[in-house]
Amino acid sequence: MIPALRQKLSMRNPWHFLALGFGSGLAPFMPGTFGTLAAVPVVILCGLLPYAAFVLLTAVACVIGIKICGQTASDMGVHDHSAIVWDEVAGFMLTMLLVPLSWQTLLAGFVLFRLFDILKPWPISYLDRHVHGGLGIMLDDILAGVLAAISLYFIYVKGLL
Repeated sequence: MIPALRQKLSMRNPWHFLALGFGSGLAPFMPGTFGTLAAVPVVILCGLLPYAAFVLLTAVACVIGIKICGQTASDMGVHDHSAIVWDEVAGFMLTMLLVPLSWQTLLAGFVLFRLFDILKPWPISYLDRHVHGGLGIMLDDILAGVLAAISLYFIYVKGLL
């Protein structure tokens, strides 16, 4: 990360701490992948809760993520800097909503989410280019999470996992 940008961030600032995926977004390479890895324990902990609580926390992560990511991007002066990975956290939470948690579904969900997030098939690519601010940062990963969740569900239902 550019030192000037690093100086604009503080891990003591709760918006920055969350936007940077608890620090995982500061990884020198593949911060989105590290952000998704940071989401794995979050998903596992949410999986211990009643399903309705998991759904509610996921919805809250998505909605408040608009503020978290938007504020941090504004503080950095850069739209959707790669260090901002809260969108990956929320997207992975969405990915895992439709299947029981196991190491197999976590691994498959991780791979599917990263593929949709990196490849950005339509309409994800459209949203990524045309929606800005905190909503824009979140929306492409939310859609990647939804598409990964649907794919994972059908893989699981068809007995491939």
